[in-house]
Amino acid sequence: MNPGARYRFTRHNAGAMALDALWPEARYRLEKKMSAEIAQTEEAGISIYLLKPQTFMNNSGIAVRAALKQLKIKPECLVVFHDEVELPPGTVRHKFGGGHKGHNGLRSIIQEIGSADFHRIRIGVGRPQDPDAGLADYLLSEMPSEQRPQHGIIFPVWQALRESL
Repeated sequence: MNPGARYRFTRHNAGAMALDALWPEARYRLEKKMSAEIAQTEEAGISIYLLKPQTFMNNSGIAVRAALKQLKIKPECLVVFHDEVELPPGTVRHKFGGGHKGHNGLRSIIQEIGSADFHRIRIGVGRPQDPDAGLADYLLSEMPSEQRPQHGIIFPVWQALRESL
């Protein structure tokens, strides 16, 4: 995720848009110690912390490490919602563990927490139609509203993951 209004609806912020779609009533507060906005909610008696790093995406591991430490959460209980260029827009998949596949946000998280063993909710953003177009520019461009994460698309994946935890 990249902070600020300029990046709010960019493809890189698909994870933050997914959190907003699943928990639209969440009230975030800035936690400077975590370099993140954080909210807490509850589902079926389980506390869930929602985190939106306020570092740029390439450094999101700093906020994740600080949150895991302060909240005493193990990496295997972490669920990262992130953009995925290998999936078409509107596609959502769950994955546990694995590498970063060139995703700098995942690379940062893996490096900072010292583990790749965490859950990922992969939100498809596709690739640019023009193969010569730069991927970074594409990811930092605004995602069309009809391709943004919607509750009805994300919820079944989230529900299945939650029930397996």
